[in-house]
Amino acid sequence: MAKRPELLVLDEPVASLDQMMITDLWLHIDHNSVIISDHSALKREDGDVPAESCRLPGLSHSATWNLRRSLTMADPAVTVTGLAKRFGQVLALDGIDFAVPAGTIFGLLGPNGAGKTTAVRVLTTIIAPDRGEARVLGYDVVRDADTVRLNIGLAGQSAAVDANLTGAENLRLVGRLAQMRAADIRDRTVELLERFDLRDAADRPVRTYSGGMRRRLDVAASLVHRPPVLFLDEPTTGLDLQSRGELWAMIRELVEEGTTVLLTTQYLEEADRLANRVAVIDRGKVIAEGTPADLKAEFGATVIELGFADQQERATRAVDLLSGLAGDPPERDRDTVRLNTPDGAHVLGDVLRTLEADGLSPTTIAVREPSLDEVFLALTGHHAEDTADTPPHREDA
Repeated sequence: MAKRPELLVLDEPVASLDQMMITDLWLHIDHNSVIISDHSALKREDGDVPAESCRLPGLSHSATWNLRRSLTMADPAVTVTGLAKRFGQVLALDGIDFAVPAGTIFGLLGPNGAGKTTAVRVLTTIIAPDRGEARVLGYDVVRDADTVRLNIGLAGQSAAVDANLTGAENLRLVGRLAQMRAADIRDRTVELLERFDLRDAADRPVRTYSGGMRRRLDVAASLVHRPPVLFLDEPTTGLDLQSRGELWAMIRELVEEGTTVLLTTQYLEEADRLANRVAVIDRGKVIAEGTPADLKAEFGATVIELGFADQQERATRAVDLLSGLAGDPPERDRDTVRLNTPDGAHVLGDVLRTLEADGLSPTTIAVREPSLDEVFLALTGHHAEDTADTPPHREDA
């Protein structure tokens, strides 16, 4: 029997490898006895990391993640083709397609019951699709389910932490389930508690945590084994504005370090501020996909808002005067008149001249780009926060 080497030197190990071979290499090398001599894969903000210092346990947090990024950026991290899933009479997914570029945040946007959670459960190997194909890092979620699970983290809609254990005990438990070494579990637990601002609460039972703290712990638990792909199913539902903003900042940091994030949300602001690309899903179908800016440009319209300072009668007169001027009929919300137009600057001049001719002058004028909520309304006829007509099956709650 060949003796197992105490130290393995890999000279540019990912050169000319495809995505699946790269992932295999990462999974099977002994991370505690390997040196990587591919300097280009180990760029940090402060310069190159010399090969002599590239034993993985000795690398800084950022250098380790940049190495992970170099091993997984070649192809899309997630690909979905013709994915379909039915629960009885409910068609939760109806042949959806999308791809998630590695090292980005991809948002699945849609109302309750649209099929978002079903898609996540298929991609994380919890349920099998009826037809179609889904791959994570090149691995089929059905045929290669075990390998997929090694490479992903999941934070579902409800926190999957044990309320009777402390925060630190929850993270150590996840590490043991992932078959990590005791020393690595200890170090990773300390690191994550610090990173997610839970160090002072590390030894308290989770039942004493606030909702925001529980959510942060849940996301931290999904990262214990350093997965290159992270699935977040409506991660900020039920959080207050401060906790939501803190979690957004943490998600951005993860992506900066190489993690690919797929998140589902029904909050338009969340998708707009976080996601590099968005797939709009409604009643089991992807009805639009692109960057938030592209979707707003293609399906939205410039919004002109005119305020009349508590003078609703004047606002009503303005609606009558402006009807037919800007395509869609103007809308009145108390003392504010709103117009949607694809040519905001040109139409604004016509609007002001028309009002001035009738002796009406708005007290405030605002011109803004459309929101994703307005895009979703244009695409589906209802708001993203509205509940879908078909009640969601328990598998897509």
